[in-house]
Formats: sequence, C-alpha cells, structure tokens
Amino acid sequence: MTKDPLVAPILKWVGGKRQLLQDISNHLPDQFSTYYEPFLGGGAVLFHLQPQKAVVNDVNEELINVYIVIRDHVHELIEDLKKHKNQADYFYKIRELDRDKQKYQQLSNIEKASRMIYLNKTCYNGLFRVNQQGEFNAPFGRYMNPNIVNEETLIAVSNYFNKTNITFKCGDFEDAVKYIRKGSFVYFDPPYDPVSDSANFTGYNKGGFDRQEQIRLKKLCDKLNGRGIKFLLSNSATEFILDLYQDYDITLVQASRPINSRADRRGKVDEVLVKNYL
Repeated sequence: MTKDPLVAPILKWVGGKRQLLQDISNHLPDQFSTYYEPFLGGGAVLFHLQPQKAVVNDVNEELINVYIVIRDHVHELIEDLKKHKNQADYFYKIRELDRDKQKYQQLSNIEKASRMIYLNKTCYNGLFRVNQQGEFNAPFGRYMNPNIVNEETLIAVSNYFNKTNITFKCGDFEDAVKYIRKGSFVYFDPPYDPVSDSANFTGYNKGGFDRQEQIRLKKLCDKLNGRGIKFLLSNSATEFILDLYQDYDITLVQASRPINSRADRRGKVDEVLVKNYL
C-alpha cells in the first residue's frame, strides 16, 4: 500500500517523535509481520510507517478514545469540533468538565474526543497534561488561529485505520505485547528517564513512570530478545539508561526539546536509540 502523506499526528504529545523520524527510519528492520507500539502517544512513528498490521497501546484512556472515535465516527467528530471557540472563558469551561466525574461520564465518546483535540490545539504549548487526579491542567495558550478542525488529516487518518488491521489497546505496556509472535517488531517510546529532577515530563498520565518502571521495561526487552523478537527503544541519554541497556546496540541522537518552561534550557539534547539487531 502506498503511504498517504496526509496521515500525520492529530495531537501534539510529550516526547513526540516527528523530528527524530529520519533517525528512527535509519534503524528500522528491513521487514516485519506485525508492528507493535506499546507507548503510542501522538503516533508519529506509526503514521510515518503506516504498517498494514499493528497492535498499538497507550495507558491513557482519553488518547485511545480519540483514535477509536477517529476510526469509527470521524464525520461526527469533525462536526462536534466545529462548535469549539478559541476564547479563554470557553477554554476553561471545557477544561473544567472533567472535574465532575459523574457529569464527565455522561459525555459521549465523540464529545470526549472532541474536547481532548480542542484542548490540545488551544492550550499552552499544545500539550496534554494532567494533575495527580487525572484532570487536564494546562492553561489557555492564546494562539491567534489554532487549527482546531483539521478535517483533511482527520479523514486521512480515519481512512488509514479502516483500510488496515490495527488493534487498539489501553493498558500496561507488558500486556500490549502479550501475544506477540516471532517476525513482529516492537518500537518502545516510554516516558523518558528525567535528565534532571525538574525535567520529569510524565504529566501526560497520572501515576508517572519511575526508574522501577524503566527496569521492568528493560526486563521485557530482555524477554523479547530471548525469543528473537526485534525491538527498537527511544529514551534520554542518562547514565542510568546507558548503563541499563549496555548489552544492546546504542546510538546517540540529538533532538530539540522545547518543553522546558525556561527558554535557556531548551535546545538540543542527547537521546538514545537502543536495538537488539544489526
């Protein structure tokens, strides 16, 4: 199947991989049967590869709901997106909807997906972020003309989902690869090991991802390696990660990370690509 250039990420996501796609492409295996991505996020690598068969997962229910709604109800979603306004008062009214859990559950899946896309397009830095209660807490972004209804991309992504065999899961990363078979390929893009105490960007989901989780992920990589299943993993180039994956092939790559609130802390940072094949 020819790739559709219109198939691209709908949401901006912490640690998004758009700018590293070339580096990642250079390290992909020549062929594989099923593509697995246990930390889907904004889906830049999935949309770049556009595999025919994939199993994708994220622990964030809101995110997976967006993808399922795009697949099953894209036209209704587009219509609902048209109602949103790029105004601060309106933004905070929509943001507050998840403070009342009972009321929030009364929204349809289409309305929930529409809300999430709207907040992502209009919030500060355009990133999904929640507090410890799992409530969206990024402030209004004050953009002149945000692309809230990106109709062309939404339809292209919906068509891609419907023409291919993609399984969406919402759960733990280990469960995402539970039934994986030899010949498949896994791309892991977990929340990164923080390069400093203040750089822990795990606010995309309540609960976070600490070093015990990083170790659990490494053990899963060892299991996959033992079964001859190829994996590629992205992470920050901290001493902890370099030491953890020292038995595998490690490539240093540079990425721009504009997330830091202090402008002087933004810029190129070292990241790693870890793989278990040549």
